[in-house]
Amino acid sequence: MAYLKKEMSNSTQNTQADVFGGLRMTKQRKVVYDVLLDETRDHPTASQVFVRAQGKMPTISLATVYNCLESLTHSGAIKQVNVDREASRYCPNLQPHAHFFCSDCEEVFDIDLKSRATATTPWQLPEGSEVEQLEVTMRGKCPTCTDSTREDSGSEN
Repeated sequence: MAYLKKEMSNSTQNTQADVFGGLRMTKQRKVVYDVLLDETRDHPTASQVFVRAQGKMPTISLATVYNCLESLTHSGAIKQVNVDREASRYCPNLQPHAHFFCSDCEEVFDIDLKSRATATTPWQLPEGSEVEQLEVTMRGKCPTCTDSTREDSGSEN
């Protein structure tokens, strides 16, 4: 998975400033982005990002976290993931992929494309169409919840 890498700015005003997609990387944005890159990469909501960010920067406010997430989304550094009418979640994976939402544990998982597949091949697009953005979210039970359901139904016999 490719995640946006930091680049160094050459401008005199922003000398040695971290830049993401043309966005100046403030301390607060870096903390929020680092939370998203955490080893769990679990597509957290803004509230979850806020709680985790406070562990790294106790003075950060919820409003600042929302502003950082909005800026990072608009700059293309992260993606906003919406599942039904639930709270938006955030994803740092910028490669073409789908999301799988487990209806039992409510986790969101990245689903990569099969080898040599493209995101637009399964769809019957009108001739001459060009896909600029594609968002696919699947819903079901993850392997852990499926196994748990099987074990529960097996123990009832």
